Formats: sequence, structure tokens, C-alpha cells
Amino acid sequence: MAVYTDVAEGELGAFLKHYPVGDLLSYKGIAEGTENSNFLLHTSSGSYILTLYEKRVDKADLPFFLGLMGHLANKGVSCPLPVTAHDGSVIGTLAGRPAVIITFLEGLSLRRPTATHCAEVGKALAALHLAGADFPMTRPNALAIDGWRKLWNAARDRADEVEPGLAAEVDADFADFERNWPKGLPAGIIHADLFPDNVFFLGEKLSGLIDFYFACDDLYAYDVATCLNAWCFEKDFSFNLTKGKALLAGYQSVRPLSAEEKAALPMLSRGSALRFMLTRLYDWLTVPDGGLVMKRDPTEYIRRMRFHRAIKSASEYGLA
Repeated sequence: MAVYTDVAEGELGAFLKHYPVGDLLSYKGIAEGTENSNFLLHTSSGSYILTLYEKRVDKADLPFFLGLMGHLANKGVSCPLPVTAHDGSVIGTLAGRPAVIITFLEGLSLRRPTATHCAEVGKALAALHLAGADFPMTRPNALAIDGWRKLWNAARDRADEVEPGLAAEVDADFADFERNWPKGLPAGIIHADLFPDNVFFLGEKLSGLIDFYFACDDLYAYDVATCLNAWCFEKDFSFNLTKGKALLAGYQSVRPLSAEEKAALPMLSRGSALRFMLTRLYDWLTVPDGGLVMKRDPTEYIRRMRFHRAIKSASEYGLA
């Protein structure tokens, strides 16, 4: 979540009259994240999230994202639901952007998750994979290897400004991935961005999953790898084996990984680290400073990439 596009109070008030949400009492921008403009709304009927979709979200993909939320909620996954306007539409236009109001989930995102929280995330991710198996719509992963290559082509010439030698290092990774990326593993709907700021907890109980705007069809184990990167590294960049073990055990308690998925986990984890390094690198080099937009340091994921290169077996992540 972030704020790229400001919204005037009068314009927002007029927009809300098209929805059964009551009168606007207050609103504020949500600064975390990098993708869309998000606002917390307080109205006479309750609290909501307003999202304005920015450059990385194709309006044509919105029916997939919003339909997926409804499908998962009907299958028991706790996630927000889009609010339907009086005319039956879900997607509106505000400040020149496609806009949606979604329901508000109670809970807090965590800055310092414990192993117990990681186990809950693993269970929730597996439940999401199972619940999405019969979702009728499909969406290719725009940030698979071909998408990484586009980001890299846009950032490569300046990559060594971030860290000397980075360009050659990433070129070698691409060569490896394009030859050896796992194929034929179990696949279906994945979240693709299940970071701590996209998971809410009430105490140690997971209360909801949010931000499905990278959801797509891809390998389930790739989604697991992304969660290892997002949840199991500490502030000093070390991998927390206890958290890794808890996350993987939680996942497998709901959906056991195949032998092939386990064998592929080191490469998938390295690829996931590269993917997030590249979006951060691109933003770091191209997005102006200032405003409420928070850019993320790509070096955090450069270190993760290097860690995964040294991994020989998924047991090193805590997989039993």
C-alpha cells in the first residue's frame, strides 16, 4: 500500500454517494508499500479501504483480483470483499484512476513475527492454494522470468550504482534460471506477495489476508519460497531456521509438498529473491523521493539471493 494520487475531500465525498457506505467522516492515506494509492475511510456505517490503481495494475486484471477475493471468502479464507455500488458496479473512477472500496479487516500487521505467526502464515497460504483450485478465471504471472527480464533491462545500466558488480551477478542468475527453472510442479492460484504487511493478526491468531493485486497462476512452491523470503529472515539478514521450520510445517499440515517441490525450493527461493530485488531496484533508481511513497532498499534482497545460492537442500530451510 502507498499513496501516489492525492484525493480531495469533496471529490471523495461525491464518489462515496454511489456506494452504500454512508457519509464520509474522515480519511487518511496509508503509506506502506509501493504499488497503489490506498486510504483508510471512516464513514457513518464503518471503516473501509479505498484503493486507486496505479501504473503496475492493469484495469483489465481487476475482475480477476476482485472475483478471486469473493471466491476465497466463500471458501472460508478471511480476506476483504469489494463493495458493490448502487448501480451494481464494483470498479469506479476517482481522481482519474480506477478505484474500488473494499471491506475493512480487523487486525494488525506484524513487524516482528514469531515462529507461531509463521506457522499460521504457512497454514493460511496452503488453505488459499486449495481454495483457489477451482477458481474459474486465470491470470499469467506478469512477474515471472520474462517480467523480471523487462525490469532488469530497465535497471541494469545503473545497477552497479547500488552495489559494484551487481550487473554481472544478476546476469549470471538469469542465465541459470533460464536454463534450469523448475517446470511441471503443482500449480494454480498463488498470492505472490504474502509479506507481513499483507497479513493481519489478532494476537497470535491470523485474522486475514489482503492485497491480492499480484495474485496469478504459478507454482505453489514458488509462493512458499516467497513466504520464506518475506517471513523468515531477521533484521541482520540472517535466516531464522526456527521460523522456516514453523512456516513449512504449517503449510504441510494443510497441503503436503511433493518430493519434486521440496527439491526445487532452493532455486525457487533464489528466484523469488531476485524478483523482489528487481522491483525494489527499479523503484530505487526511478521513483522520485518524497510524498508518502516508501521505497524499499534492494540490498536486503541481494543478500537473500546470495544466501539461497549456497543452499543445497530444502532441509536447510527447516523442512522436515
